[in-house]
Amino acid sequence: MMFANREEAAQLLADRLSDYASKNSIIVAIPRGGVPVGYIIAKSLGLPLDVFLVKKIGHPQNREYAIGAVSLEGLSVDRELETLDPAYLEQECKRITSELKRRYTLFTGRTAMPDFKNKSVILVDDGIATGSTMMLAAKSIRRAGAYKVIIAVPVAPPSAASLFHPLCDEYICIYEPTDFSGVGQFYESFPQVEDEEVVRLLRLSSQERT
Repeated sequence: MMFANREEAAQLLADRLSDYASKNSIIVAIPRGGVPVGYIIAKSLGLPLDVFLVKKIGHPQNREYAIGAVSLEGLSVDRELETLDPAYLEQECKRITSELKRRYTLFTGRTAMPDFKNKSVILVDDGIATGSTMMLAAKSIRRAGAYKVIIAVPVAPPSAASLFHPLCDEYICIYEPTDFSGVGQFYESFPQVEDEEVVRLLRLSSQERT
């Protein structure tokens, strides 16, 4: 199966998510590739669109080796910490959080994410590869009091389902190929999404709801 582009994939997801149309729900996209998908879904369902930002935190001896991740909600550490300097974690967390706040304000014009309490939050991306960002997003939004967490993506490896089912109330994936090697493999057109496009789509989504 091949998707023509993100827009076609998004419409297929919107059809599967029709039960959430115009209810107490919100679409939260993973930038940058998830935003064109989220825009189409939000427009189809009459829902607001937002984004979730996250950045990995690297080991002090090897910055490419991720020991966890930082979101606007704080630090999530996945590795053992006995040998790590707490001061390093604090410094990196502050630095990354400052950068995430700058990017979130750039994208949305706001400094804080909306209130997810008692809402159905639909997390979307253009696909799942490692799933680390989506996992942190699902956990963070659950902690923020979401009534339901729904993960919706066009494509992901079959193994993703077992990872995400415990973290969400509903997991929707259009295509789960056994020969998965990368998200872009299953799109005929898969251009890079720039920051400017993220800003444009978020503003357009907001204007269309006013």
